[in-house]
Amino acid sequence: MGNLDDIQAWLDERLPQLLEEHDVPGAGWAVAQGDQVADGAAGSLSKATGVEATADSVFQIGSITKLWTSTLVMQLADEGKIDIDRPVRGHLPEFRIADDEAAARITVRQLLNHTAGFEGDVFTDTGVGDDCLEKYVATLHEVPQLFPPGEQFSYNNAGYCVLGRLIEVLRGQPYDACLREHLIAPLGLTHTATGPYEAIMFRAAVGHIEMEPGAGYVPAPMWAMARSNAPAGSMLAMRPRDLVAFARMHLEDGLTADGAQVLAPGTAARMHDREVDLPELGLMGTSWGLGFERFDTPAGTIIGHDGNTIGQAAFLRMVPEAGLAVALLTNGGDAVSLHRDVVGHVLGELAGVGLPALPVPPAEPRRIDAERYVGTYSAQVFDLTVSQDDDQRIWIEQTPKGVFEEMGGRAERTELVHYRDDMLIPVQADRGMHMPHAFIGDDGTGHALYLHLGRAVRRAGA
Repeated sequence: MGNLDDIQAWLDERLPQLLEEHDVPGAGWAVAQGDQVADGAAGSLSKATGVEATADSVFQIGSITKLWTSTLVMQLADEGKIDIDRPVRGHLPEFRIADDEAAARITVRQLLNHTAGFEGDVFTDTGVGDDCLEKYVATLHEVPQLFPPGEQFSYNNAGYCVLGRLIEVLRGQPYDACLREHLIAPLGLTHTATGPYEAIMFRAAVGHIEMEPGAGYVPAPMWAMARSNAPAGSMLAMRPRDLVAFARMHLEDGLTADGAQVLAPGTAARMHDREVDLPELGLMGTSWGLGFERFDTPAGTIIGHDGNTIGQAAFLRMVPEAGLAVALLTNGGDAVSLHRDVVGHVLGELAGVGLPALPVPPAEPRRIDAERYVGTYSAQVFDLTVSQDDDQRIWIEQTPKGVFEEMGGRAERTELVHYRDDMLIPVQADRGMHMPHAFIGDDGTGHALYLHLGRAVRRAGA
């Protein structure tokens, strides 16, 4: 087994080479084990300016923010201000979705573990004021319910915005202020920004995207998504060392490095525990806790979360049994492959745990009749149409809608092949990944009711 000095030396030498290999402009990293921390960075924060990435540079953490939001909720539970098994409406009576009966039943726990069941990719921009979350929740009244609350997992960004508003109401202050007063300040964090006005005070990374496939990565035309999605991950930025300080608090049963009790004893462990299983998608966890993604491997359980914003990708992995936390923050390119090289090496060296293998299409896929899968599955941000041609080849076409179309999304057509029972997989990798497509349920005519990609996308018209 290695130590942090070995990791520091390895990353100082290897990270610049890995950035070039994976076409990633810049990255920062931090590793915490016990009370020891190492960190570093390489590359540039923006191809436009060439500013060097340093250990104190801030990157957006995207949906890793959900762990911060769930922690704020559990602090309220610790204080007796909320019962996570009671309906959300008990504290937020204005919460409405299209299915009023479902809205009345949805609990705080179901929002935390992504089993609430309503469509979750809702990115409505309701302005930059402190009332943006209140306005955002008011726009959800027409969002459809996809399945009964608690029935299955479906990743839900909108649900975390509802949790953010719940925090605001119970604390009597804006979400950003809650973050700062109840997490950022107690943790003693010095390089954490809740929005662009704070991020600009630091060396801030700019996301990079490809405008056309193969055209190369260029600075993104905007830094962040809407503030109304902040509790789900549209704004929060920090240096890697600050992120692992948050993770270390979770590994130390709610205690900060200075001995402050941020979560009640036992609460962090309950957040990490398994709540719901996922389809075997391979690119996401095998199960989920109260905010935390879980990877149940033969060598032990890894917990954490990923985050993606406009051209930035973030990864947090923790091995509770080893007291280990690893953060990798990036600003473009094949970040997934970089994550596997960097985080995979660290976990193996310091905890003897490997990242789960990525799914790949079979070398000789079996030809199947895809009639059960054929059709269109529709969400607010895209339509997914599955078809099969005369040669029995299976295709999926993604047509962006709404905010995805406004952000420059393009229609894409991809070939799928048989992977496992009721699962197909793309032939070609996307950003280093082959995402399995799981087909779940029955619409009453023998066709799948949902296409599951981490979130359940319902068959159009069903």
